[in-house]
Amino acid sequence: MENKNEKPTQPVKEEKKPEVREEKPEKKDEVKKEEVKKEKEEKKQQEEKKEKKKEKEKPKKEEAVVNAKDLPLSTKYSIAICNIIRKKNPQEAIDMLEKVLRKKLAVPCKGEIPHRKRGHRIGKILSGRYPIKASNIFIKLLKNLIANANVNGLDTENIIITKAVANIAARPVKPTRLAYGRKKFKRTHVVLIVKEIKNKEPGKERKKEQKGKKKEKKEEKKKLEIKTGEKKK
Repeated sequence: MENKNEKPTQPVKEEKKPEVREEKPEKKDEVKKEEVKKEKEEKKQQEEKKEKKKEKEKPKKEEAVVNAKDLPLSTKYSIAICNIIRKKNPQEAIDMLEKVLRKKLAVPCKGEIPHRKRGHRIGKILSGRYPIKASNIFIKLLKNLIANANVNGLDTENIIITKAVANIAARPVKPTRLAYGRKKFKRTHVVLIVKEIKNKEPGKERKKEQKGKKKEKKEEKKKLEIKTGEKKK
């Protein structure tokens, strides 16, 4: 006997697979050509951007600067060191200050310096000192100056300190056990500027030429004097 509750079975529908249409070779070639064109355009855009960046690059700087403020230094000694350093290569200046630290080279000073039986006259210098604290700080400033010159694209071998200035700064007052609890401390501002020297060799050649001309003139004068002396006799 058949059960009345059973539902009649429906026939299963077969799913139709999507038909894969093969692209014609002509269409494939067109797609490839379009991709190649897009790649070329992208490369051109990238090159144009690089050229614009090069145009926008900052021009090469001709100098490097170190501007230090409120340094705990004596203005008198800092001025004396600036006078030694000026118109010299920063590396040469560092070597000089290292000699000062070893007390092999004295810094000539001016102004109120106590006259003692020994030490106030050092060799050919009328009065000199060995400012150790100031020379240590100046060595650090000169090293920073060389680093700034490298960043600005200057040649460190052909560099000279064109400006070295030290000025007195505002002196702070702090509570101490001296001077009735109030004492002024020393502070200075220091500015160092470096520039690259070009055509250094031609200048030396000119000096040699000038010296040669002077020697020739002196020889000519001597010959004329000898001739005039012989005529008089």
